[in-house]
Amino acid sequence: MKPKHRHKARRLALQAIYQWQVADTPLLDLEQQFVETNDPHKIDMGYFQQLIHGVVKNTRDVDQHISEFSHRKIELLDPIELAVLRLATYELQFQLDIPYRVVINEALELNKSFGTDEGHKFVNGILHKIAGNLRAIEINAK
Repeated sequence: MKPKHRHKARRLALQAIYQWQVADTPLLDLEQQFVETNDPHKIDMGYFQQLIHGVVKNTRDVDQHISEFSHRKIELLDPIELAVLRLATYELQFQLDIPYRVVINEALELNKSFGTDEGHKFVNGILHKIAGNLRAIEINAK
């Protein structure tokens, strides 16, 4: 799969996670909606599905990592920033084949596209701390 197909999968996953957070839409309904309305030749749909299921299944664990480094409570975070943090933290923790720098860069791009003007700075700071915790070996090897 091309990198741009993975980028589009992350973009859709962010939108689905956001919708799951704010509207409490059932995951399978979201998955069906996004799969039916997007071209599978332009998006890594398998990765999209892996991301949304992984984030939802591991929300408690992912949120624990975010809470460890955020001065704000999870429920007080901007919903887009929270969705970006959940998505990227899931990738940092469970998608070890993806370099941490790619995960953080993708997260920042998504946050700049959908989030507040300054939200990417907050997200960047939290993700670098989480990466330092979860990917210490990878970071120290460089």
